[in-house]
Amino acid sequence: MDALSLLVSALPDGVVVTDPDAVEKYRFDWSRDLLAGHPLAVVRAEDAAQVQTTVRWAAEHRVPVVPRGAGSGLSGGSTAVDGGIVLSLERMRAIEVDVECRVAVVEPGALNAEVKAACAEHGLWYPPDPSSYEICSIGGNVATNAGGLCCVKYGVTTDYVLGLDVVLADGTLVTLGGKRIKDVAGLSLLKLFVGSEGTLGIVTRVLLRLVPAQAARSTLVASFPDVGSAAEAVVDVGRTLRPSMMELMDNASINAVEDYRSMGLDRTAGALLVAQSDAPGAARAEEMTQIAAACELAGATAVFSTDDPAEGEMFVEARRLAFPAIEARGALLLEDVGAPVPRLPDLLAAIAAIATEHEVEIPVVAHAGDGNTHPIIVFDAGDPASEKRARLAFEAVMRAAIDLGGTITGEHGVGRAKKGALPDQLGPEVMALNQRVKDALDPHGILNPGAVL
Repeated sequence: MDALSLLVSALPDGVVVTDPDAVEKYRFDWSRDLLAGHPLAVVRAEDAAQVQTTVRWAAEHRVPVVPRGAGSGLSGGSTAVDGGIVLSLERMRAIEVDVECRVAVVEPGALNAEVKAACAEHGLWYPPDPSSYEICSIGGNVATNAGGLCCVKYGVTTDYVLGLDVVLADGTLVTLGGKRIKDVAGLSLLKLFVGSEGTLGIVTRVLLRLVPAQAARSTLVASFPDVGSAAEAVVDVGRTLRPSMMELMDNASINAVEDYRSMGLDRTAGALLVAQSDAPGAARAEEMTQIAAACELAGATAVFSTDDPAEGEMFVEARRLAFPAIEARGALLLEDVGAPVPRLPDLLAAIAAIATEHEVEIPVVAHAGDGNTHPIIVFDAGDPASEKRARLAFEAVMRAAIDLGGTITGEHGVGRAKKGALPDQLGPEVMALNQRVKDALDPHGILNPGAVL
């Protein structure tokens, strides 16, 4: 019996998938890396024990394992490798809400939106909200330490992870943390696994901290003649205020959204800011007044605000549509660079200069309040020259962020797309330390090889 047959026989019928057409669907994430490999099989695990069985088999036979959630990743973190196993967690979707502890116990395949809905039934809220919250999984969110539109006030995934069950590279299942708000017993291993992109272990259960449901929100939309003035408004707001959302769209992304689905956005605006406040009582109106004043001082040509939830959500939805809207314009290279908030104007100026230098279109949307930008490089996949310019621009954008004291990834992860730039940000000593941790936990290098390091 060959090695793969041993795995098939060790798991229930239908868990291991080898049909080429079915396997093909698991080769790519949303980054659509053309260098994606051809795996031996896909394991669609139904519980932690099946994950353990798969990893033990892989360790014995030295077969690479690429963990996969919903496949919505943007940096090639779940791209398949040749001769490996794609370990899909999509069937592990249980959600249990402990109201008294204000904790959700969640399997990794559960979608972010499903967790939010389950919590909302009890008047509770799970804040992290990536733009893809309707289709991305909690396991993927943990793997990349995902953020989202409200992270400017409420933080990112790691701020809400109280516990994890993790299958290590030898198949051992460990439990880290628990339903405790404060716990400093031992090394902070819990945080080590959040953001590790499946390179250190495979998450099979997550304990998420919940908070009371978000208060009523007011929404402000400001139009600017250019992204520089919009960024200056963001910097000004950040000096004294803490809005619950501060999102930016440049002219190219505005028009891409309007072409994709008419949302009533101002096509002539050089940039839009979409801000929200959920401050309590009269403080909300005061915060909105101060945000509006900062926008006007920075040169906003129009400022509109509303307390109507549906009207406000329309503008937020327009911002969330940016990725699919821009994708309709051509092939994409997706960036996720950030800088300290005061350097946001410089980062946006650098991106614009790179677009001009390399003759490529780079629409930009941003979690502007965090200094986290998403420049999206559009190119013609059928034109080698266009693709070459796009890849040069991709590298240049990451270099610009590093030069400004920023990062090559704020929330999407390094994956395979950005690993070449990681040493430039971290330096040789920190890269070596990362590798020592990887080698200690995965000595045979079977967990998501080729990603991050």
